Amino acid sequence: MRRNKMRITGAVAVSAALALSAVACGGDDSDSGGSGNEVTIGFMGDLTGENSGLVIPPKQGAQLAIEQYNATNPKVKIKLKTYDSQGKPEQATSLALGAVKNDKIAGLVGPAFSGESQSVGPILEEAKIPSVSPSATNITLGEKSWKFWHRVVADDAAQSSGVAEFVMNSGAKKVFLVSDNQDYGKGLADAIEKAVKAKGAQTQNDAVDDKGTDYSSTVNKINEFKPDFVYFGGYYAVAGRLFKQLREGGYKGKMMSGDGSLATGLIEGTGQKNAQGTLISCGCLIDPTGKTNPKAKKFADDYKAKFGSDVAIYSTEGFDAATAFIEAVKAGKTKPEDINEYLKSIDVQGVGKQIKFADNGELATEDIYVYEVKDNQLPLLGKSGEAKVS
Repeated sequence: MRRNKMRITGAVAVSAALALSAVACGGDDSDSGGSGNEVTIGFMGDLTGENSGLVIPPKQGAQLAIEQYNATNPKVKIKLKTYDSQGKPEQATSLALGAVKNDKIAGLVGPAFSGESQSVGPILEEAKIPSVSPSATNITLGEKSWKFWHRVVADDAAQSSGVAEFVMNSGAKKVFLVSDNQDYGKGLADAIEKAVKAKGAQTQNDAVDDKGTDYSSTVNKINEFKPDFVYFGGYYAVAGRLFKQLREGGYKGKMMSGDGSLATGLIEGTGQKNAQGTLISCGCLIDPTGKTNPKAKKFADDYKAKFGSDVAIYSTEGFDAATAFIEAVKAGKTKPEDINEYLKSIDVQGVGKQIKFADNGELATEDIYVYEVKDNQLPLLGKSGEAKVS
């Protein structure tokens, strides 16, 4: 899931005074110290703020990848240094300046959110430090002509297209779009409405107050329209309230939401009985059974053994983002510009997707996945173009 902060556009100005005074406030998650046989890779994101639940899984994925690499006793080890931005672009800016100037990072996994990516991108570009984000999805990030920026997750445009394909393949004729009227939710709902309309669906839309609790007006509109699908753009707390009231109001069709709802909190809010069969779309892969590839299951098993919890949103992408840097170091590339040059041609199977970048840093394959609530879990249903509703 991705919060509104991930959709903030516009870079934060960086003053000369800030550049001179920046100090990195990070943590060291590696057992090894710095030396001539070690490179430092950073991880940046909200690790203690209100959205930390979205960022701790990819941080742990990156940590696991690097620890497993270091355990092979390579010639050059990798030190992982974390930077807690709390999802704030201005804080990320200061941290990035310190990471470049003081910590001499050779690369950065992150930033996790799009707002901080907008702010940090120019700093890394000027310093010629490569970055690979596991979770920033704003469309405009790939339009900056940045040479050192990459991501291992599909953008919002790809999610809209994938959802439309899945919904229409499921036989939908009428689709009702609801959003929380915030940047992320409204943008996603609007894009999906446009995409399903282009494929021939009849649509209606409405917005709900994300601070409200009574959505009866929207429920009535939906029941009058009698759609096959209701898609909600926003986060699981609001989705839970809406979906609960929809079921209690007699709606029998399919309910679906996006990555902002890919959490068990959706089930809790909707109620386990009402939530059954609810669908969620995401550019992230959560595949503990190895449904997509054998590496995914091994990763899930290793992750649970290490952290005592199941793989979650973006943990796979965190592992793959770190893997991109690991592969570069294994190839003898330890300087930032050399690592970036290596990333131009990397083509390896990750635990999630194929790690291969287009010229603009986008992942070459932008798969979207669909998940379906079963009992109190959110298992993978399949890729959006192949998944079938049960």
